[in-house]
Formats: sequence, structure tokens, C-alpha cells
Amino acid sequence: MDAKKKTIRNWLAVIVTVAFFAFQMYLALVKQLNPMLQSPLHLILALTLVFLYNPADKAYRKKVTKAAEAEGKPVDEKKLNAHAWMNWFDILLFICLAYMLWYVVGQNARLLDFVSVQPVYGIDYIFMVMTIVLLLIAVYRTLGIVLAIFIAVFILYAFTSPYLPGILFTKGKTFAKFIKQFCVGMTMGESGVFGTPLYTSANTLFYFIVFGAFFSSMGGGQLLIDIGMKFSNKSSGGPAKAAVISSGLMGMISGSAVANVATTGVMTIPMMKKVGYKPEEAGAVEAVASTGGQIMPPIMGVGAFIMAEMLGVPYSRVAAAAILPAVAYYFAVFVLVDRLAAKHQNAAQEQDAKIKVERTILPRLYLLLPAVILVVMIIRGASLMRAGMMGIASCLICDVVSYFINEKKDFVDLKGIWNCCLDGAKQAAEIAIPTAACGIIINVVTGQTSLATNLSALISSLGTTNLFAAMLIAMIGCMLLGMALPTVAAYLVGVILFVPCLRALGISALCANMFVFYYGIMAQITPPVCVASYTAAGIADANAMKTGIKGFTFAMVGFLVPFVFVYNPAILLEGTVVEIVIGAAQMLLGTFFLAVTVAGYFKRNFKPFERVALFIAALLLIAPEVISSIIGVVLGVGVLMLDTIASKKNGAKAA
Repeated sequence: MDAKKKTIRNWLAVIVTVAFFAFQMYLALVKQLNPMLQSPLHLILALTLVFLYNPADKAYRKKVTKAAEAEGKPVDEKKLNAHAWMNWFDILLFICLAYMLWYVVGQNARLLDFVSVQPVYGIDYIFMVMTIVLLLIAVYRTLGIVLAIFIAVFILYAFTSPYLPGILFTKGKTFAKFIKQFCVGMTMGESGVFGTPLYTSANTLFYFIVFGAFFSSMGGGQLLIDIGMKFSNKSSGGPAKAAVISSGLMGMISGSAVANVATTGVMTIPMMKKVGYKPEEAGAVEAVASTGGQIMPPIMGVGAFIMAEMLGVPYSRVAAAAILPAVAYYFAVFVLVDRLAAKHQNAAQEQDAKIKVERTILPRLYLLLPAVILVVMIIRGASLMRAGMMGIASCLICDVVSYFINEKKDFVDLKGIWNCCLDGAKQAAEIAIPTAACGIIINVVTGQTSLATNLSALISSLGTTNLFAAMLIAMIGCMLLGMALPTVAAYLVGVILFVPCLRALGISALCANMFVFYYGIMAQITPPVCVASYTAAGIADANAMKTGIKGFTFAMVGFLVPFVFVYNPAILLEGTVVEIVIGAAQMLLGTFFLAVTVAGYFKRNFKPFERVALFIAALLLIAPEVISSIIGVVLGVGVLMLDTIASKKNGAKAA
């Protein structure tokens, strides 16, 4: 792509970003539109931005640039532009987007009152094909080939299900009837592509993503990291604890594992290595701490907002339910790194590796006000759109304050604010694509075929006598989805495939959804596909697979917590105060036992039988029966007491 074409594309991206922001501000400040106009317009703007930022020859240009860098040679411009002709394909895509815009606006009145007995015209079929094809192309360009193939397989399944055996079989219809149903379900109503996930993207996610971009750029993100660094420097294993605290605090705002690793890991991982952590351990600690950001209220991951919409409950209810599991997760990681630090402790290295926080924290605390305002508004029951807008507005107010204090170090000028808008719009567009694309899968599974019903019946029959077996099947399924798909996509597909099964076994809607949500996230640190761990391994200069395995081990609590809250819903605040307190105490004690087991060290190195006994104690605390919990407490405390006594004896002998 020559400079002129690149400039034109950049200007078009600016124009579309302005249009995107104007549209979203209209929804927030003037009035919302009907869903069959709001969701399609949001998608069309998102698709346009994605194609502008990801041209057809982008992958080829990236490959040529990397090859030149690897050889230490300058990039050959002629070779770089050899596939520029591919961008003519993008012009065709923009023509298709123009047709889609015409259709959405021109046919909106008909679609609002459309019922399935009415005729479907050629323009409807053309719109459906364009929407699905453009979505698949956008998914491929932003998220890779895996999700695109995954969606294509489901579309193929919709057409072939009458000819497949077992649970894949669906009673057939005539082709004419089927194709009409497919078109109506996919793009002519508030299901399929334009269902709840995409509506949530337009109504909520856009504002929180933009808020995150503003908050991070205007000094709030760095302040959270500095707080984590400051409060962990005085204890052993300070850099590792800094990673846990900073990633947890930053995760409350960003909700992105890879972004957390990239932001905090560049500081904490080298420090961890200095105090004796192996490269794989340092990378694993950062990956595990950063992944927890997606389950940490108040913002959590994107899927949590969609969960609230699908459950029909306030988002504050979902965030409140996630508090105790998130505390248990970070408590476990904190205990783990503390015990690993004790295991590897070297006082001289520890002192050398103290992380220096260059700037005083107290004068910058006002930068946290946008996050505080956001949380307060969510708790008070304000709409998520309104809360997000207030958060963005408060970021701008804090930016004005920064102009007059702090030597302008946190001040962002108009150009910086515009860059925040560009970055936020780009991120929002990239989130809108998988949420819309997953609507295809949801409609195939629930509307076009009977796969969801068949699968639910199968798992329910397996779990009739064994709830644990049913949960195990759902866990494996969700983790496989999470390995192949982005978190939001994994959650949405998991909801359709596994939540009905869990609900049929008597599990509450919130528990079932949270169960699926957790395992979709935990897949990000589960080998062989563990993006967060691989990112951390790159920073730590460690073996990627070993880092992934370490991360999987360190996050063991995250894999057990969903079983805890299914057996004891009080963990999700579904119960009396007494039940919640007792459940939280059991979970935290079991968490402590499990973290110490993984570390293999309390006061001294554990012997194999001691680790096994402590692991069994942790599992017994998960079981719902009172007697098993009592046995678990006695066994776990007993092991730790024996370890302490043995450690003192060894110390006396050494003296």
C-alpha cells in the first residue's frame, strides 16, 4: 500500500470513528433506537472500522516486514506493495456495507412489524448472505482463522443436521422452508446476528471500553500499578506480590489478561527473576494474576455484561456475586507467591530487586475518582450506559485537574484525547465482531436445529445420579471452547450448549452462567493454548509451554472455585448471612490449603504424603456435607501443625 492510499485509509478511519462516536453519543445522550436499527448500525460501523484498520494485504505486509527484520535488512517497498491489488477486494466489501446500510434504514419499518408468515424477498436473502460473509471475513482478520472456521462449521451443520446421526440429528424441513427460517432467524429479527450479545455491545460495552482507554491514558492505570508496587515492596517476594496486586487492580478496569501481562509484566517479571523465581515461575505468576482481572469486579470481562443481559438481572448483581470467588482466587495466588518467596528467599537479592515507584502516590489519588464514580453508579442501580458515560466525563474532568497539578505529567492534551477516542473505537469495533458472530452459532444451536436440546438431554441423563460428572463434562467442554475462541465467544457458546444442562439438574441460573464464564476464562492459562502465559513467557524469556503448565498449576484454585459455588451457592451471595459467612470461611481455608499444597512449602519443604494429605483436605472443604468439611479442617490444620513443629526442630538442630 503506497503512502497516498494509506493516507486515504487513515482519513476514512477518522471519519468513521467520528460517525461511530456520534452514533453512540446520540444513543447515550438523546435517545435509544429500536433494536432492529440500533444493533445493525452498530455492526455496520464496527465492520467498516475493522476493514479500514485491517486491509486485505495486512497479513502479507506483516510477513514481509518480519522477514526483513529477521534478516537485518531494510524493507523492500516494491515487495511490500506486491499484493496491494488485494485491496480492491476491500472496495467490494465497502460496497456491500453501503448496501447493508441502505437495507437497514430503508427496510426498518417492515422489519419492526415482521412476522414469520410474511414473505421474504430477494433483498432479504442478499442482506443475510452479505452480513454473514462480511462477519466471517472480519472475524478472520481480527481474531484469526480458528473462530471463522468454527462459525462456518456451525452454518454447515445447520444445513446438514437432518442427515447426521445421534445427538447431531435434527428433523428435516423442505429446503425452501429451511432457507426462509434461516434468513428470518439470522438477520430479520432480534435473534441471530442482532441478538442480545450485539445489543449489549452497542448499549454497554462501547462505553466501558472507551472508559478504559481514557482511564489508562490519563494516569489511572499507572497509578493502580504503582499502588501495587508500593504496598508489596516491604514484604518477601515483593515483585511477585506486586504482580498480583497490580494485575488485580488493573484487571478491575481493563478486564483483559493479555493487556494486563503486557502492562505490569514488563516491570514485575524481571524483578521476580532477580529474587530467585525461575523464568517459568515468574511468567506463570504474572499470567495467573492478570487472568484473574476478568473475574474481578467491578468491571470484569466483557462476558459479564452480556451475562447480566441474558439473565435479565442488574449488572451489579453479577458483580456482587463474583466478589467472593475473585477474593478466593487472588488470596490463593498471593499465598502461593508468598510461600514460593519463602522457599527461594535471598535477602540480598530481595533488597536489590525492590521496585522503585518514582512518583508519590498520594497527590495522584484523585485519578481514581472516575473508577470510584463508576462503581458507585453501578451499585446505585444506574444504567450501565449512563455509568460508562459518567466515567468518561469524570476522566475528562480529572484531566483538566492534571493540567494544574502534578507538573502536568498526567495531563493528556487534545491530540491525546483524540487518540484515546481512536483507540477506544477500534477496541469496541473488535469486540462487536465476535459478539455478533456468536449470534450465528446461538441461532443455529437454538433456533435452526435441536442440538441444544439433544445435548442437554444427554448430559442430564449422565448427571441424573452424579452431578459431579455432569459438571465435569461441562467444564471440559467450556475449556475446549475457551482454548479455541475469545473469552466472550467461549462464554456465549457455552451458555447455549451447557447452561440448559446444568439448569435441568437444579443449578440456579446465576451459578450455571458463572460456572461457564469461569471456565471460558481459565482456558486462557490452560495448555496447549494459553495466550496469557505465552505473552508472559516472552517477557520472561522462558519456555512457553513450561510457563503454561506452571500457570495452569498455580491457578488450580480458579479451576475448583466453580465447583465450590455450585455445591454452595452462598459463595455467590445466594443465601442467608450466616450461610454466606460460613461458606466464605470454608472456601478461604480450602483455598489456603490448596495454595500451600501447590507451593509445596509452608515452614519447610513438604514431603510427598504431606502434600497429598493437604490436597485431600482442600477437596473435602469443597464438598457440601458438614462432616467432610470438619474432616478437611482437622486434616489440613494437622498437617500444617506437624510441618511447623518439624520446622522448629530442624531450626533447633541447626542452631
